[in-house]
Amino acid sequence: MKDLVTVGEILIDLTYSGRKDGIPLYTANPGGAPANVAVAAARLGADSAFIGKVGDDYYGGFLRRTLTENGVDVTGMLTDSGAPTTLAVVSVSETGERSFSFYRRNCADTLLDSNEISLDLLGSTRFLHFGSVSLTTDPARSATLFAAKKAKELGAVVTYDPNYRANLWNSREEAVEQMKSVLDFVDILKISDEELPLLTDSGDPEEGTRLLYDRYGIPLILLTMGPDGAFYRRGDETGKADGFKVKVADTNGAGDTFFGAFLSRMAALEIYRPEELSAEQLHESVRTANLAASLTTSRHGAIPAMPDLAELEAKLKAEVE
Repeated sequence: MKDLVTVGEILIDLTYSGRKDGIPLYTANPGGAPANVAVAAARLGADSAFIGKVGDDYYGGFLRRTLTENGVDVTGMLTDSGAPTTLAVVSVSETGERSFSFYRRNCADTLLDSNEISLDLLGSTRFLHFGSVSLTTDPARSATLFAAKKAKELGAVVTYDPNYRANLWNSREEAVEQMKSVLDFVDILKISDEELPLLTDSGDPEEGTRLLYDRYGIPLILLTMGPDGAFYRRGDETGKADGFKVKVADTNGAGDTFFGAFLSRMAALEIYRPEELSAEQLHESVRTANLAASLTTSRHGAIPAMPDLAELEAKLKAEVE
């Protein structure tokens, strides 16, 4: 039984890394939010797998090797000989904030089809995770929805991150409609403070998460707030875990690390339903996820910057002491 299966996009983040002789330099980092979550969880001890598609090119092979080297099961990862691997150019500001440009039209990750989804993986996982990027176009949209609904039918807990990338959608209205369309079957929602007003028209953590809970009945909502930590809601129960101060190099992958760390913590506790976590376990799991995310932001890249279990446990021990 897998702890976690993620489905969706996997791609190359061409991340700005400086200039030489006036020419901008970019580093090719492995990325894609669902793949990031799978790696983050695997590095922290979870048994994870990824379902998606890459091109039959250098970058596709590189991404497959990266997941394998990080302990992620790639039996559900496909190669398309007629489409290239997706590229995302990631520009990073002086404060570490990101902006994205995607080269994704007719690329491999968008061509994942429902009949290519591994039913064996869907039926043998505790968590099934997906994000909104794979909802932007068919056939990947239909494949992602099929995977999430089928896994839930087979007993998995469904987790979702509406990671909004404006330039992948035809309009803000279309994005909001599609991002909301899945919320009624989600068990754990990870949302950022930038996305909360998009889905609720409220930037207030208490009010915004209340609106989501009242409308969709989501059992657990995790709201990431950058350096301010994370707010969480489980029904009428709410709480906040503070962030950890670090010198930020790059925020790319922070939210994915947070969610991967949170899910790996639940798996380590052998608790898979959010309602079964004690109040203390819930708070400590969110706090641990905050620390993992902060470690990622202190280094460049997404997957390359993620902590492993030994580093995270050492940092947790140091915080206690």
